[in-house]
Amino acid sequence: MQRGMLISKNESSFLPHQGKGIRHIQIKEFGFDKTLTDTAKEISYFGKDFVKHLHRITKERIIRNNLFIKEKTALIANLVADNERYLRSLDYIHDARIFVDTIANEPDSIDLIVVTKDFLSITFQLSRATKERFKARVGDANIMGTAQKIQFTTLLEKNRYPHFGYEILYKKNSIGRTFINATIGYSKIQSDLYDGTTHEHSWRIAIERPLVSQYLHVAGAIKLAHSQTYNNYVKPDSLFYYYHYDTYDAWIGYNLGVHKFLFLKNILNRQFISVRYFRNRFNRVPYQVNDGFNFRFNNREAILAQFTFFKQNFYKTNYVFGFGITEDVPYGYNIALTTGWYKQLHMERLYTGIDANLYDVTNRGYVRQYFLRTETFLNKSKIQDATILMGASIFSRIFSYRNLKIRQYLRLSYTKQFNRIGLEPLGINNVFGLQYISSDSASGHQRSSVHSETFFFLKYKMLGFKFATFVSADIALFTPEHKNTENSGFYFGVGGGIRTRNENILFGTIELRFMYFPRKSLQHNAFKLTIDTNLRFRYNNSYVKEPDIIQVNSDNSNNIY
Repeated sequence: MQRGMLISKNESSFLPHQGKGIRHIQIKEFGFDKTLTDTAKEISYFGKDFVKHLHRITKERIIRNNLFIKEKTALIANLVADNERYLRSLDYIHDARIFVDTIANEPDSIDLIVVTKDFLSITFQLSRATKERFKARVGDANIMGTAQKIQFTTLLEKNRYPHFGYEILYKKNSIGRTFINATIGYSKIQSDLYDGTTHEHSWRIAIERPLVSQYLHVAGAIKLAHSQTYNNYVKPDSLFYYYHYDTYDAWIGYNLGVHKFLFLKNILNRQFISVRYFRNRFNRVPYQVNDGFNFRFNNREAILAQFTFFKQNFYKTNYVFGFGITEDVPYGYNIALTTGWYKQLHMERLYTGIDANLYDVTNRGYVRQYFLRTETFLNKSKIQDATILMGASIFSRIFSYRNLKIRQYLRLSYTKQFNRIGLEPLGINNVFGLQYISSDSASGHQRSSVHSETFFFLKYKMLGFKFATFVSADIALFTPEHKNTENSGFYFGVGGGIRTRNENILFGTIELRFMYFPRKSLQHNAFKLTIDTNLRFRYNNSYVKEPDIIQVNSDNSNNIY
């Protein structure tokens, strides 16, 4: 293994102690200025002493609220490994480890030491700062160390009326050790459904319990929301999409046969069943849509059932999305079969879908995912809105050259739609097309794409921020709707840039990216410069999600590497 690199199965260190009694569980919490590898050493950079006064270390009871391992029970290696991974997934935890402490003269008993390191919970994000527009976000993701999050976003824009808008969000993690999270949000600057302009005012309430471990029984959620647009940019009536709608969404799932798997060293196939009801009811529809089929603006209602079977565990590694932070990447498979009743506008149909993923981590450190998503609607014995999406994503192993760590990333995908009626057509400006192209009105029924990116992680660090440069290349073959393959068009893009991140601060990776697209259109220029201040830096390692139809123009839940 290369110096500074980590790759090991999460459960490996616990397997030798399988079945031993857990006598005590000790908690050790450290602030953002420590390292887990050497807690006596403090991380030093400009301004650290000031922000340290603003931070409160996560309280011990909060860490215990997020434990599903218990004292006076037998150690189950995979359960302890699952708990360690779950702690690392919490918004306010930078890293977590669980260590086994053997006891002299008691070979059948052990103590567990849970060690956590916080992020600096104070967050600030500046989205844009010009004479015409200013948007910023400030928050605390771990108020007084109590796993409560408050976030405030403000927008000040000259061409917007009123000029000032805001958004506020509150979230509580694991209420009373139930693993139930609650979120309340209110916004006057929400992006609208038509073109993403901040016309929308909305409120939402969500209570959810994710399946935080494959050894727990129940998961589910209840979500309520209301959204309405206001003509804040004084657009002509012909261009402004006025609407308001309500959302009701609830699902619940149950993990089958948990107890019989607990004491097995090998991960066996799991089965999870779930059912969901949701309804998007428009009280007012934009007159531009009226009674036509439009997936964004139609009333939609569904009852969906899902059966998920998975055999999945995780490796600890680093330098995938992050700059050395411990990252959990899955290996195994996860296949979800979904069916049910789906109503869009006045059209009621039977839905069936498959979402299959195969994960692999090689001994040499290659991280791979193969995915297949397919769906169809059946209406009076006719197949409608059928889709197939398949592809692969691959991270190479880390290569070292002098002071550089180099990793290659490759993603390939192919998508095809058949007899589209009510769903959106395929788009080009998304993760399955040319992700970084500006908004393009091109719509089609067939799409192929290849995305390649090479990362160069630098040893250089400034004020706690680490840096990585990258170069990228994209190519997509796109077939417009109602056209044959012979009428397909090629889209190209090449670019590069730099990313930076302070791993001790709860703040996304900052990216400066330059792209060149040889093929120009009315919707986008040949050259594009973007600054993104909140990129994801962890893979979504959830076992299951709510039953839903297949998404072919987005990967909002980070299910693709």
